[in-house]
Amino acid sequence: MAFDVDEWREELESYRERKDEQFETPHSSPLGPDGRREFDGLDYFEPDPDYRVEATVELDESDETVTMATSTDGEQLYERVARLHFEIPDQRGEPTEQTLVGYRRVDQDDGSLFVPFRDKTTGQQTYPGGRYIELHYQGTLEDGFTFTLDFNLAYNPFCAFTEAYECPLPPQENWLEIAIPAGERYEA
Repeated sequence: MAFDVDEWREELESYRERKDEQFETPHSSPLGPDGRREFDGLDYFEPDPDYRVEATVELDESDETVTMATSTDGEQLYERVARLHFEIPDQRGEPTEQTLVGYRRVDQDDGSLFVPFRDKTTGQQTYPGGRYIELHYQGTLEDGFTFTLDFNLAYNPFCAFTEAYECPLPPQENWLEIAIPAGERYEA
């Protein structure tokens, strides 16, 4: 099925509107009462289909546990599940090959991959602690499986809005050496 940019853009805008509504709702918002009163929507980069790419899975069979530092100086344990290989434009618009690791919490297999990352926008246009993407799948993940990796869905963790949350920080293996001007922005 051909990719429909207009339909994708409408779905993305609708998703962003729903997320803003969640931030305004007391039980689903990381914001306190004052923050919700002042909230006028999350800040985003303009939707850009060039940052919606196909990523190919390479399973990680190492069973190695990764200790991720957190925003509160703690640690959380994750397992490397897969390396995601993809091409994405650099600052000049030239395609570059990149890799991110998809993780899951130790002893948790819920059919999703957690992909925390930093890029050249981190700490400047985006949250200094990095951003996240979540990928969902059904069944068993296999080598060669492909995901649509849409950086327009990259989001800031709740700890970007309040210190009440403990958020894992992207490990160095998920620090990209290019800018990804897509997804949520951050204003301190």
